[in-house]
Amino acid sequence: MKPFLFLGTRPEDDVAESEYVAVLRCAGLDERDVRRVRLERDELGHVDLDDWSGIVLGGGPFNISDPADSKSAVQHRVEAELRGLALLVVEADFPFFGACYGIGTLGSLRGGVVDRTHGEPIGAVEVTKTEAGGLDPLLGPLPDAFEVFLGHKEAVSRLPDGAVLLASSATCPVQAFRIGERVYATQFHPELDVDGLCLRIDAYRHHGYFDPSQAEELMALARTAVVTEPPRLLARFVELFAR
Repeated sequence: MKPFLFLGTRPEDDVAESEYVAVLRCAGLDERDVRRVRLERDELGHVDLDDWSGIVLGGGPFNISDPADSKSAVQHRVEAELRGLALLVVEADFPFFGACYGIGTLGSLRGGVVDRTHGEPIGAVEVTKTEAGGLDPLLGPLPDAFEVFLGHKEAVSRLPDGAVLLASSATCPVQAFRIGERVYATQFHPELDVDGLCLRIDAYRHHGYFDPSQAEELMALARTAVVTEPPRLLARFVELFAR
């Protein structure tokens, strides 16, 4: 099997490692099956799609909708590298799964708009599949509605031209979409479990996602949530596209 490429953007070592380990676990992959690049630290370099089974992009603290003059040189570099990769992936209809930051990366292509209209606080939210989501090879096996963990400042307010809406929530119309047949993005984090979410709440309590005084309350609420279905997406992604 050709390896998968995992791209991360989190500067916090413990959170970055937690995300990577969770993706491996949910996808059913061993480290030998994956090459990992931490884009906040290392340049992406040339990507030959023929070398890979697929690409997975994790989340992170960068936002496409941040004012340009507030973005660091690293953020500008990462955005440029990911946009170039996204254009290549979409043109080739190459297997790609972007969680959270993937929405910003893919959602801003082909006339799509990513802004602060539909941000959601950190926690568990019910997501409902669209009719197209029910027929989709990746999302189709999941229930019509299921709980997810998320937390984001920005979201897609206008889908890219030709994109297919796969799932929505009451507070965020675009929770998942597909471009072509094999390029996916979710607003939620399929790799997250309670421990992973609590780690992120602690790490990002001063990043503007919520009032810092609410951190312990959000952790307590997370522990009462029942989120079981999203990890199946990563395993299904591997099942569909490993080659």
